[in-house]
Amino acid sequence: MAGLQTCEKAAEAAEVTAFWQELGLPGLVDVHTHFMPPNVQAKVWAVIEQAWPIAYRQPETDRIALLRAFGVCRFGALAYPHKPGMAAWLNAWQAGFAARTPEALHSATFFPEPGADGYVADAIAAGARLFKAHLQVGGYDPRDELLGPVWGLLAEARVPVVVHCGSGPAPGAYTGPGPISAVLARHPRLVTIIAHLGSPEYAEFLDLAQVYPGVHLDTTMAFTDVFEWLAPFPAALRPRLAGLADRILLGSDFPNIPYPYAHQLQALARLDLGSAWLRGVCHDNAARLLGL
Repeated sequence: MAGLQTCEKAAEAAEVTAFWQELGLPGLVDVHTHFMPPNVQAKVWAVIEQAWPIAYRQPETDRIALLRAFGVCRFGALAYPHKPGMAAWLNAWQAGFAARTPEALHSATFFPEPGADGYVADAIAAGARLFKAHLQVGGYDPRDELLGPVWGLLAEARVPVVVHCGSGPAPGAYTGPGPISAVLARHPRLVTIIAHLGSPEYAEFLDLAQVYPGVHLDTTMAFTDVFEWLAPFPAALRPRLAGLADRILLGSDFPNIPYPYAHQLQALARLDLGSAWLRGVCHDNAARLLGL
């Protein structure tokens, strides 16, 4: 059985590697993967497994080795709090993870609570290059006055923040384009990466990207068979993806996905937007945005 699993992993790694090599890339940059302290990871998996099986439910070292085998040369190691008092602790863990994992982008997070601006400033000073805000899981309003200084710090430092603000897969009290639009109106220089292409409010979040040059969107789970069933991307919007070619970034949600990693790449390729578009999405756009 172990030998079979090794062969399957090798075949999968070869498939992913062939994808980016055929595009002439040095590897993939995936801005949306998740690495968390083991106890937090276990709780997150328990919630996700109520919806679908997790394809890469493996020890941390195995998951890192697999991304390396895939040729993911840099990845966002995202974590997020669901209550006060977690974010600073998560940030400390994420800093340690990045220090021992060269491919991991030093990531951080926050929550609307007293002192949030302080630990966000500390994380930026310590070298954090990517933040995560999860409005659905956190259940908070991004317009909360406690977050005003946080958004201001991120905008000033030009450090991108991956924001899960779309209403998929299930709406939250503060998901949808309205709340985050108000934040961008106050902080127009804020660099955001809208997770999951803003599913299911695809058109509205593409509109935001047209208005604000700092708004990007990641592909996480978009166009896969799962999302095309849950919230299909309208074919009429595909030309807008081409028009925003420099602001679409590869995201996968690894390891929390119910299908092989290669399926996300295949889903992007079958959009038939061309090899230049794929090169930008799978590597060049994120490399430029994050100064890699």
